Amino acid sequence: MTAGSRGDVAPYTGLGHALSRAGHEVTLVTHGCFERLVAGSGVRFHPMPLDPRAELESERGRNLHRSTTGLGKLVRVVGMARALAGQLTDDMLAAARDSDVLLLAGATTPLGHTIADGLSLPTIDIPLQPLAPTREFGPPMLGGGSWGPVGNRVAGHGVSLAIHRVFSAAVPDARARLGLPRGRSRTPRRARALHGYSSLVVPRPRDWPPHLEVTGYWWPYDGDTQLPSELRKFLDAGPPPVFVGLGSATVPDPARLSGEVVRALRRAGLRAVIQRGWGGLEAAGDDVLTVDEVPHSALFPRMAAVIHHCGAGTTAAGLRAGVPAVPVPIQFDEGFWAGRLVALGVAPRAVPLRKFTADALADAVRRATTDPSYGRRARDIADGLRAEDGFAPVLDAVNRLGG
Repeated sequence: MTAGSRGDVAPYTGLGHALSRAGHEVTLVTHGCFERLVAGSGVRFHPMPLDPRAELESERGRNLHRSTTGLGKLVRVVGMARALAGQLTDDMLAAARDSDVLLLAGATTPLGHTIADGLSLPTIDIPLQPLAPTREFGPPMLGGGSWGPVGNRVAGHGVSLAIHRVFSAAVPDARARLGLPRGRSRTPRRARALHGYSSLVVPRPRDWPPHLEVTGYWWPYDGDTQLPSELRKFLDAGPPPVFVGLGSATVPDPARLSGEVVRALRRAGLRAVIQRGWGGLEAAGDDVLTVDEVPHSALFPRMAAVIHHCGAGTTAAGLRAGVPAVPVPIQFDEGFWAGRLVALGVAPRAVPLRKFTADALADAVRRATTDPSYGRRARDIADGLRAEDGFAPVLDAVNRLGG
């Protein structure tokens, strides 16, 4: 069960496919607009209501850009999500009634644990970010900055409370429907959590208890998808271009940002593949091609560098491809992943959207593509990721539950 943007869904298509191949019957429970992501994977689909893109493009969603701090954006998104959370209960409950085990993404855990409590089902939490409080870094949802050991843990608990706040109306309603007493569910405090990213990218915090584990990445299921012919022709017509994409992030002025990106890349003497994404980026010319959704696993290895918003999934895809990066974080955990790319030596610097200029991007991408150290470090990390099997610990955990 997962909710949110495309990046909150795609890794679970690969995880579901791996579990399905191992003989389990798997259902992905998420927003109906993502049904096509599981096509051919052997994973069933149970749609939930809400279109997250439509919500982000609404007046309420556009208000997120009025906050310039991680805390301000978190407060706004909690209010936005709280008004919508109750709409998920019916379908999460219906899907759970047909299940033996619930695997819960971060955004669904408060309601998912309540449903599991009422139906006496075992659960495993499967977050894509390090959500549990730690002294070692600040909460990713606030951008990952550090407030010192004590401040980091306090802020981490604050974010956990904010996530529960999203479901503060939906959980009591679900408990009443399931005949549970008032109060919180029995499971959340020490529920086993398997984190779907690599410890090569974010080392497991030393102060985490044993039930919090890091498995390695769960790569999205791409099947036999091929790159479109127009894109293949563009790639073959010249030197490796740079990828530019903001994934499921939205921006206040897509046309202006697209123009700034193209000016930056032309100053750097680079061709570009621009992905429209939910932000609506678009440009045209002999040296630039605009595309819709394409599998990053097939596209990124052919890039000179990837310029992206640093969502967890896109960050993982860039590292898997072994190419340098230029992070353009916009909100929430994107600043955290951008900081990791810089610390790992894969990216020269981040160019946050609120400080974005063509000159800043041109300088960063020029360094990423001309200094061989960034590509060398990216390839080293990609080699390490290939040696990991993030699916195996989840399969083992499910098997141990007798699912």
